[in-house]
Amino acid sequence: MNIPLLIWMRARIPLWAASILLGLTLIGGVSGGMYAGYHLNRPPAACPESPEVCEQFSVFWEAWELASARFVDPAAVDPDEMITGAVNGMLDSLGDNGHTRFLSAEEARQWEESLRGSFEGIGAYIDVRNGRTIIVAPIEGSPAEQAGLRPGDVILAVNGEPTTGWSVDELRAKVRGPSGTSVTLRVLHPGDNVPVDVTVVRAQVVVPSVNWRMLPDDVALIRLSSFDNDAGKELRDALAGARQQGARAIVLDLRNNPGGLLDQAVEVASQFLPEGTTVLIEENREGERKVTTARRGGLALDVPLAVLINENSASSAEIVSGALQAADRAVLIGETTFGTGTVLTPYRLSDGSRLLLGTQQWLTPDERTIRGQGIEPDEVIVLGDEVAPLSPAEAAALPAAELRASPDTQLARAVERVLEVAASR
Repeated sequence: MNIPLLIWMRARIPLWAASILLGLTLIGGVSGGMYAGYHLNRPPAACPESPEVCEQFSVFWEAWELASARFVDPAAVDPDEMITGAVNGMLDSLGDNGHTRFLSAEEARQWEESLRGSFEGIGAYIDVRNGRTIIVAPIEGSPAEQAGLRPGDVILAVNGEPTTGWSVDELRAKVRGPSGTSVTLRVLHPGDNVPVDVTVVRAQVVVPSVNWRMLPDDVALIRLSSFDNDAGKELRDALAGARQQGARAIVLDLRNNPGGLLDQAVEVASQFLPEGTTVLIEENREGERKVTTARRGGLALDVPLAVLINENSASSAEIVSGALQAADRAVLIGETTFGTGTVLTPYRLSDGSRLLLGTQQWLTPDERTIRGQGIEPDEVIVLGDEVAPLSPAEAAALPAAELRASPDTQLARAVERVLEVAASR
């Protein structure tokens, strides 16, 4: 049964790609896109493939039987774990790592909950890169941020247990827990040589998609953290408030945004693009294409605009930044994005688990492929590992001269660029 649509970030569902760890509840890796609802599958046939492929499966069963009967530690022979590992290994071979993936029934429940924007846990976006689990970004105001976790932190251990070889799912299982309980993470901060132990008290984390402040010289800084159910509405409210306060230019911060829902990506892009402007192109495995365009009623169609992106911007963040760049509507400043480019279709499996499968890929309006490549900024500015992007509240607290001299050189340059455009009008 086809049901209309969502998108996901790798996240990086997100997230793509950076997965969202809100109480270490997975929203998805730094992600691409996702269709809303699920496809309810009938039980599969014994072997639905050709006789040749079915014959090859005999090797799998030979390996299964040998491992089950002869592995040195019989207590380690767990059929559930073995099945999950086999499915994940199969999916990893497709090359859509961190996006196309398998969720157990419990993980699927948590994933669905994550779309509602409220979670119990520490509140941080995470990813596994080059075998190391990192904090992509703590959620503003979350227990993770309050405890001192930073973007780029490497998680070395959880409650004394090394994280070597862990997946995002394994990390989530070790760290999540009810409000009021604590977890201790051993982390290595960017630029440091000695790890530190950080104890975080879990709590209910409410995650706004948007926060914003007015900066000096009437520039509105709007940070969009994720594309969840309320992202479009929250952005409209922010734009209306900024215009009411006299904003003459906007900086849209999509750094460390792992993605989210496709309809919200279109809604966000529609605030800056005229009705009918192409936002994205979806392409299926047969090469057939579908064009999605901006909706009417944008609140910031003519305001000077800069967009901040980095390597942790994924999925819906790439859709929006690519659309604004292709339409010559904004200048993109920062670093090349993650490169999530598949649209996920969730399939409900017979035991309540989910298969999140990349069934389409998306292209920018000018037909650039993003999967594995990302969106390149118009102006490349790389922040050092030791520099965290300023939040809107932090940036608003700085006088104009201090903001221009800030270590957050990406933001400083974005403000400079939009003021140049505003002054020329």
